[in-house]
Amino acid sequence: MSFWHRFRQFESPLQVTIVYLCAWFVLLMDLRTTQWLPTWLHAGVSAAAIPLLVYWYRRSEQSPLFGAPGQPYSRWFVLTIGYVLMWHLCLVALDLLVLDSIRATVARWGTLALFAIGLIWTVWSVERATKFYSGRDVATDVWNPLDLRAKFYAVDWWPPNKWFSPGQWTHGNRSRKLDQSFLALVSYTFVFLMLGLLFAQLSGCREIYEMPAGGGEQKQLAQVVKIKKVIRKKYVVNPLSAISFEVPPIDEVQLKLEEITEHAYTVGYGEGKGAGFSEGTFRGKVRFIRIEYSGGDWDQDFGVGGDLNMLLEYGIRTQHQVGERTESRTISQLRNFPKGKSPPIVYLTGQQNISLSSSEVKTLREYLIDKHGMLFGDNGGSRHFHNQFVAMMNRVVPEIQPVPIPLDDTIHRIPYQIPFLPYVAPHGGKEALGWYKDGRWIAYYHPGDIGDAWSDGHAGVKADIWESCYQLGTNVIFYAHADYSKWLEAQKKE
Repeated sequence: MSFWHRFRQFESPLQVTIVYLCAWFVLLMDLRTTQWLPTWLHAGVSAAAIPLLVYWYRRSEQSPLFGAPGQPYSRWFVLTIGYVLMWHLCLVALDLLVLDSIRATVARWGTLALFAIGLIWTVWSVERATKFYSGRDVATDVWNPLDLRAKFYAVDWWPPNKWFSPGQWTHGNRSRKLDQSFLALVSYTFVFLMLGLLFAQLSGCREIYEMPAGGGEQKQLAQVVKIKKVIRKKYVVNPLSAISFEVPPIDEVQLKLEEITEHAYTVGYGEGKGAGFSEGTFRGKVRFIRIEYSGGDWDQDFGVGGDLNMLLEYGIRTQHQVGERTESRTISQLRNFPKGKSPPIVYLTGQQNISLSSSEVKTLREYLIDKHGMLFGDNGGSRHFHNQFVAMMNRVVPEIQPVPIPLDDTIHRIPYQIPFLPYVAPHGGKEALGWYKDGRWIAYYHPGDIGDAWSDGHAGVKADIWESCYQLGTNVIFYAHADYSKWLEAQKKE
């Protein structure tokens, strides 16, 4: 009999429940891997479990689904399934409301509760199986751990010391029942941990990057000159007073000019509301991800007091949502990001060697070309690093030669006009180099340690230099995200 024919013989509530559980499982896998489906869809499907649970609980009270009449096993089973579904609904709802800290707490304690519930069912199942085998007239020379008469428990494998619990063991007389309980606990814990690790690896295999939702224009930040009328005070003077001073004309008006730097428009790309990108999401953020590599000091000026300053400055200057901290990934980990959900830009710095394997070269090329990514290179302090970076790019994109990026290029004009290339020291020259392909820069190389200018103390350079370095960093990050949003928009049309 085929599965479909057997399925059609089931009663309607059971058919609906099976279809729902299959759909729920598919959405769960999407949530742990690709995350292509919107969060509201996950929440809606999870909430649909409530009427099903109410139905099956009421039915289990009227007649047991399994087991002897009068026993509550059916209700316990429905409540267990209900706990899993409602726990998942709670996590999805908190994710939808962007309550990340509360969600983490609920996930942690919910996992502990799930472990306890599973342990109770394990103990119950072992106890029932033990009674079943004890009532059978079979030989005791077996290795069935569910049969207390088995030779399985004749092996003195636990505890290692009989004084561990003197009330339970005497010489040659150990409790087989306790051995069985201990074995059940160890086995269940092992299986639970293995399933947990496997489930965690599902999310570890896939990672997504989402830009902040919104819109705006790709134009320069403008300085606006406002003319403010300041009306002088009018004085009433007593002509009989002994104090003599010159009375200003009653209608004198002074014009005062004020220079006020402000956003004359919303910085971003697309027609969404607020500052951001049309292909972003409400929970998306601009993140600063740097590349870990072998052979050098990839973590130069990393984190608090370093590149985090640039990330925070970007958020202040563009009003885009940004991450709470800067991050790092190996080149191999870039494979975890799917096409369309990859970082628009990654950062690489140092002053020593850059050592990449053939696999890493292939992954980096795939990220730059197929996933429409961009590499922001920064010479952290030596001519040697300049040669290393250029040699690395020759391996990644041998068909593209680096060229100087002119100051009138879009990347140097939006949102800030960069009149000169700011640097701490010209380790690799005084011009920015770029690798250009298919109408966009896939790599931007800064020769003069721009990351040091972002750090606390700004490497001792003048204020106009480190301010220009912040502006240039904002330009490069914004360029990558705006271009990525355009590409996603074009992909949808295709």
